[in-house]
Amino acid sequence: MTRSTSAIGTTQAADRASLERRGDMGRSREDGAAARRRDARRLRRAVAAAGLCFGASLAAAGSSSAHEAFVTNERDNTVSVIDTVKREVVRTFPVGRRPRGVTFSPDGSKLFVCASDSNSVQVIDPATGKILHDLPSGEDPEQFALSPDGTRLFIANEDDALTTVVDVETRKVLAQIEVGVEPEGMAVSPDGKTAVTTSETTNMVHWIDTEQLASTDATPVGQRPRHAEFDRDGARLWVSSEIGGTVAVIDVKSRQILKTIEFAVPGVAPDRLQPVGVKLTRDGSIAFVALGPSDRVAVVDARTYEVLSYILVGRRVWHVEFTPEQDMLLTTNGVSGDVTMIDVASRKPVKTIKVGRYPWGVAIRPTAASVAERR
Repeated sequence: MTRSTSAIGTTQAADRASLERRGDMGRSREDGAAARRRDARRLRRAVAAAGLCFGASLAAAGSSSAHEAFVTNERDNTVSVIDTVKREVVRTFPVGRRPRGVTFSPDGSKLFVCASDSNSVQVIDPATGKILHDLPSGEDPEQFALSPDGTRLFIANEDDALTTVVDVETRKVLAQIEVGVEPEGMAVSPDGKTAVTTSETTNMVHWIDTEQLASTDATPVGQRPRHAEFDRDGARLWVSSEIGGTVAVIDVKSRQILKTIEFAVPGVAPDRLQPVGVKLTRDGSIAFVALGPSDRVAVVDARTYEVLSYILVGRRVWHVEFTPEQDMLLTTNGVSGDVTMIDVASRKPVKTIKVGRYPWGVAIRPTAASVAERR
């Protein structure tokens, strides 16, 4: 059977269209395959990049040094030890009654604890928690300060209105110095030449010559001074007044108050703003002040004395302490029975760690690097 020319032309046109469609489909399939290959390459690159980022994050986390924070629990008669990287209590050991003040020897080999109701300062092996021996301390030791060379301990005896000075090696009392009524805060200057005691009832800072072992002067401050802290170069002394609700910054050379810092938190009654523990950054730029039952830590510009902000922590914050790198600040929160870890850079709390009942003092065990930094 023969077909007409027009029919043949129509068929050829249809065949060409069909071929073109198949060609387009083939090209489409090729383009799709190419696209899938490109997508696969991109995915592999993204996964590799993510792996690198994750590895870097792990490396960064691994490079963060682990430290041990020792926290005195005054109602449990124990010390809780916190691993600052794990951010948890790793062990607890018993000590004397109503432990409060706590500090380390300069090399970190010995832990000193004021067992206030046991009327003793206990010297402890921090690795085992074993009490090595007691030091004579006088009645009701509250706080103490170790001389920079670690040879002498200056102890505030609240019941006796005395500062007791003890030779750490011989365990002998070198002097008992009369100060004001209810002494509590203690500090020794970075050069070791001056010690100070704050008396809560007399409302004074008492200046002690560490060579003569005698009180030489006194500076009136706000009501119930609880804590004293020298800055790094020893030029200024920060003293918190719990009932007065202030912090006095004192020029050490003249022993005159340079500035009295006041605090105000919206919605918090003024009588709940009770400054206690104070710590300054190594560069002297920022001070952190524990504000007691306000449940806040104040952030203060240490050069202008302006209060920059407040950080909400646990209930009834007593004292604060830095990790050696000063990247974290730990607070002891007495009523809530926990410790708050604060990221210093962001000034935000990052972890709450349950410890014993009524945590009061905190000390971080020194590392070789932190010891070298102090020299």
